[in-house]
Amino acid sequence: MPDNLTPEQRSYNMSRIRSRGNSSTELHLIALMRGAGITGWRRKSKLCGKPDFVFSRFKTVVFVDGCYWHGCSKCALFSKSNLKYWKLKIAGNMKRDRTNTHVLKQDGWNVVRIWEHSLKRTPMKCLGKIMAAIRDAE
Repeated sequence: MPDNLTPEQRSYNMSRIRSRGNSSTELHLIALMRGAGITGWRRKSKLCGKPDFVFSRFKTVVFVDGCYWHGCSKCALFSKSNLKYWKLKIAGNMKRDRTNTHVLKQDGWNVVRIWEHSLKRTPMKCLGKIMAAIRDAE
């Protein structure tokens, strides 16, 4: 379907869309953590990178990374249009993720990153990563 907006109009429209998180995967992880009795986490943090979950007591943060938006090499999801723009966008997201992880680790935080596909395919392994990070911080 052709775009009836100019590139400038499309850019302006896209700039007005604000991120609200990946709620379906975050809600899935919340249900898993509650089911496993994992407590003590908070959401909506203002820490570097805005982690999805923060365990302040254990200085541990958890990011749930969407396979498309964060450039998962296993899923290899690519846009079918405007490929140059999206490759640069995803590469920028990946660079920002590495920078945020580095900054948080420098500040003494344990950083757990969980891929969207891992949460769907191996949820117990994801919970194990979180529990191990918390255990290591005790």
